[in-house]
Amino acid sequence: MTAPHTGGCRCGAVRFEALAEPHHVSYCHCGDCRRASGAPVSAFVGFLVDQVAFTGKALKMFENGPVTRSFCGICGSPIAYVDERLEDDIYFMLGAMDMPADFEPTQHAYVGEQLAFLHMSDDLPRHLKTSVKRPDGTVP
Repeated sequence: MTAPHTGGCRCGAVRFEALAEPHHVSYCHCGDCRRASGAPVSAFVGFLVDQVAFTGKALKMFENGPVTRSFCGICGSPIAYVDERLEDDIYFMLGAMDMPADFEPTQHAYVGEQLAFLHMSDDLPRHLKTSVKRPDGTVP
C-alpha cells in the first residue's frame, strides 16, 4: 500500500483521501455495525483523523452515543465512523475504499455478537469486544 488512499460513496457526491497508511484494519460483528451497514459483518480501515480530507457537500452524520457515523445524504452509502473515546481516529467502511483489496483485515471485533450462522474460516485474532486500544493502552 502506498498513500494516498482514496474512497467515496456510490454516487460520487462524497469523496475522501487519507494521506498516510492505516493503523487498523478489522472486521466488526457488533449489532450497531450490522444495522448501520445492512450486512452481517462489517470491515473498517482506521486512519488518524488529521491525515484525512473530505470533498463534496453531501456528507451527513448520525450520532448514537459516543459514535458518529457518516453517510452520503444522496445515495445513503455508509462512509465512516468516529468515536469520541478515540478522538484522533476515523474508521472508513472497507467497501467505501476505492481499492478495498489493499486492506486485508487483521482481526475480528465483537465476536460475542457474531451471528451464529456466520462462519469465517481464518486464523485472525478474535476479540469478544473492541479490537481498538484505548488511549490508556487497554483493549476493553
